[in-house]
Amino acid sequence: MPINEDLVARKERWARKMSGKEPRQVRSSDRLPPGQRLVHDWPVLDLGVRPEVPLDKWQLKIHGRVENPLTLNWDQFRALPQFRDASDFHCVTTWSRYDLEFEGVAFFTIAELVKPKPEAKFVFFKSYDGYSTNNPLEVCMDDDVLIAQSANGKPLAAEHGGPARVIIPKKYAWKGAKFIREIVFLDRDILGFWEVRGYSNEADPWLEQRHATYDSRKLP
Repeated sequence: MPINEDLVARKERWARKMSGKEPRQVRSSDRLPPGQRLVHDWPVLDLGVRPEVPLDKWQLKIHGRVENPLTLNWDQFRALPQFRDASDFHCVTTWSRYDLEFEGVAFFTIAELVKPKPEAKFVFFKSYDGYSTNNPLEVCMDDDVLIAQSANGKPLAAEHGGPARVIIPKKYAWKGAKFIREIVFLDRDILGFWEVRGYSNEADPWLEQRHATYDSRKLP
């Protein structure tokens, strides 16, 4: 199998960030995607349900097309190498905020633990509030993707998806599930909560991929 040079470069950037040898790099000098407006607060959008998950009851189940499925409790999750990174946050409802500092467990760390099988090509995220969303594995295997448990130096509040949520900065924020409880590695793409309701499956804010075209939708 040929070497995936792009993946190698992403892992190298992540390793340098973990070691403190590389500061965060913004995507471009023009940081505001088309159709977005800059805000300085952090607006709250959810399904209207904010599950209360005591930390002693919280679990993260990781399974599917992996060699080592596992379930982490909160203490085990916090004992994993912690990764801190600043990133911009883009909501499909047309607002963006710059330089949110998140800390948690890098997706690369998760992947190293469970070891995805060769047929694993997609990741399906499930949440404690019934939400779900999907991403290609390649999207998740990036130097700025993590399961965050704090934001700007404080524990992640429930209104923003605490105790832990997924952060995927290069996508609209709905692709990063709040209240994360399960990560499933799959050999096929299954659409999540908003994707089956007409949102784009690609969700690139720089291409304004807010809504799906018929051909891009992959129903379960």
